[in-house]
Amino acid sequence: MEKKLNPTETVAAPLGERTIPSPLDEYMLLVNPDHAFYSDEGRVLVENKLHEVRAMIEQGEDFPCFEVAGPRKKLFFKPSETTCGILTCGGLCPGLNDVIRSLVIHAHYRYKVKRIYGFRYGFEGLNPACGHEPQILTPDSVANIHRFGGTTLGTSRGPQDIEVMVDRLQALDVRALFVVGGDGTQKGANRISEEARRRGYALSVVGIPKTIDNDMIYMDKSFGFETACASAVEIVHSAHTEAVSARNGVGLVKLMGRHSGFIACAAAIASGEVNCVLVPEVSFALDGANGFLEFIRQRVESRGHAVVVVAEGAGQYHLPGPCGKDASGNEKLGDIGVFLKEKITEYFKSSSMELTLKYIDPSYVIRSVPATTQDRIYCQRLAQAAVHAAMAGKTGIIVARWQGSYVHVPIAIATSSRRTVDARRDIWFAVLESTGQPASFY
Repeated sequence: MEKKLNPTETVAAPLGERTIPSPLDEYMLLVNPDHAFYSDEGRVLVENKLHEVRAMIEQGEDFPCFEVAGPRKKLFFKPSETTCGILTCGGLCPGLNDVIRSLVIHAHYRYKVKRIYGFRYGFEGLNPACGHEPQILTPDSVANIHRFGGTTLGTSRGPQDIEVMVDRLQALDVRALFVVGGDGTQKGANRISEEARRRGYALSVVGIPKTIDNDMIYMDKSFGFETACASAVEIVHSAHTEAVSARNGVGLVKLMGRHSGFIACAAAIASGEVNCVLVPEVSFALDGANGFLEFIRQRVESRGHAVVVVAEGAGQYHLPGPCGKDASGNEKLGDIGVFLKEKITEYFKSSSMELTLKYIDPSYVIRSVPATTQDRIYCQRLAQAAVHAAMAGKTGIIVARWQGSYVHVPIAIATSSRRTVDARRDIWFAVLESTGQPASFY
């Protein structure tokens, strides 16, 4: 849940006064003489609902606003003398290579940055003990990487010692670090920014938020989400084909969504072929006259088939105790897909009803595909905004699109809570209308 923000929290932290003329000045005059650089005074309201705005006006409150992203006329760093670094962390997501490529292209051609390091395997690349030498990234070396899924830099999970990482950045004279990753990764990026500040080392740390689940707050969407949804819809089509082609067929698809069921919801709505969606945000009962299992049985009995989509984090309370934690500190999830497959099979058997069930878990297939056109455009815009921010000396921020504009969001705000499917809002109602499932299984 997004908390009410204090306007002072939304200010993007600068490293210092900007005095360096931007090399974009001459370029923009050639392209568009009327182009205006962006000012730190440019703001986008955090809240744009009329009743919220009226309430703030009536109470005499200041409006929380995010700083508009974009090129500044004066810079903090002299780009031609600035070394940049890029790293990617966490799970794979469509668009990672697009972000890397766009960062390199924009820094090199628009700002004339001469040295860009690619740090291998996430934060491990900043720890010399891990043995990963940084690679030099150039426009030629990244020219075609956007055609492929995954990340050319490699990725890993889990933290590294903050002081060791900042030591490494200082030794390489890196002054702008671009960190591509999710909630935990951005928290690590913020700690790097804070440690550099503590040392008096001028380092801009700018995050490009990556979460295939679309669960980070204060952004319209995360990159890769559209691609993931498009891939998920194709999987749902396959499950539907399997289900309608068999006597009493059930297609069961498990999709990504540890805490937030956005992909499951979007795939269900877009496909129009799903009869039941289970997400982490909405609890459900398995047994009883109004339970999930009886609903599926009745659906198959009346229509001859059913398609079920379940997010990976749904129904964990039905599974055995804790499974420990992964390298990122996240609780390991039980396999709800396999669990439901077994429960559905048992229930149909106990009802003396024939069943043909096909279970599909395409998570790693979806994560590794190349980005679609719209996601590529989004990745490029985010990368451009990140380079502009770094050259202007912004630090401890992520770049995001909010209310249709590209903005700077302090990392502390972006990681303060998680975006989830609200069962009281339109998206869940759209799911219920699309599937025909009841509002709850109880």
